Amino acid sequence: MTLESNSMKPVALVTAASRGMGAAIARRLRQDGYRLALFSRGEGLDALAEELDALAVQGSVADPGDLERLVAATKERFGRIDAAVCNTGHPPKGDLLSISDDDWHDGLDLVLLNVVRVARLVTPILERQGGGGSIVAISTFGAVEPSLSFPVSSALRAGLGAFVKLYAERHGAAAIRMNAVLPGFVETYDVDDTTRARIPMARPARVEEIAAAVSFLLSDQSSYVTGQSLRVDGGITRSV
Repeated sequence: MTLESNSMKPVALVTAASRGMGAAIARRLRQDGYRLALFSRGEGLDALAEELDALAVQGSVADPGDLERLVAATKERFGRIDAAVCNTGHPPKGDLLSISDDDWHDGLDLVLLNVVRVARLVTPILERQGGGGSIVAISTFGAVEPSLSFPVSSALRAGLGAFVKLYAERHGAAAIRMNAVLPGFVETYDVDDTTRARIPMARPARVEEIAAAVSFLLSDQSSYVTGQSLRVDGGITRSV
């Protein structure tokens, strides 16, 4: 591939990319032809970036300054940004009324404000490029069927679903899209027999299945899909 043709390839940034779903998403997007900026505070980021010929930026999704560095470094390296995948870790857990204010605020930074901040940084770039582009937020099935086992995640990711809707309404005319992927239980976490029995497909998701959903939502095949929360949960949610 020539340098000129390589420079025409789209650019995506992926947060929490060093392992699990984030790493699987990065590998799938590389296969799809994206140039990548990978962001994580975890081990393994540099090795994955080398594997995928990607830019590596160390930092936390809960730190606004780190996210600013990510976007600035991506723009400096590639000259453009076409897509963003907002993946993150798990917020604090605990008994509903015993969770401290500090833990609730940490969860807000981790699972909701990270998406707001990435959107705030990336959207002006997409607009200056003439519109178009796609942002995907990784959420959870608990956003539509809250679980007392994951109260902070369930409550704040329900708010994330509302933000996705509002963003889609605000920026749809410019063909800038935002959607969320709602995984169920995923193979990278321990799934006991009781939990497995709740899943109609009788198994957790493979990380590649989550990555495939993200790939679809970033692609032109989903060009008329925005403001949606796509459940990739093996049927565990019963609500319609």
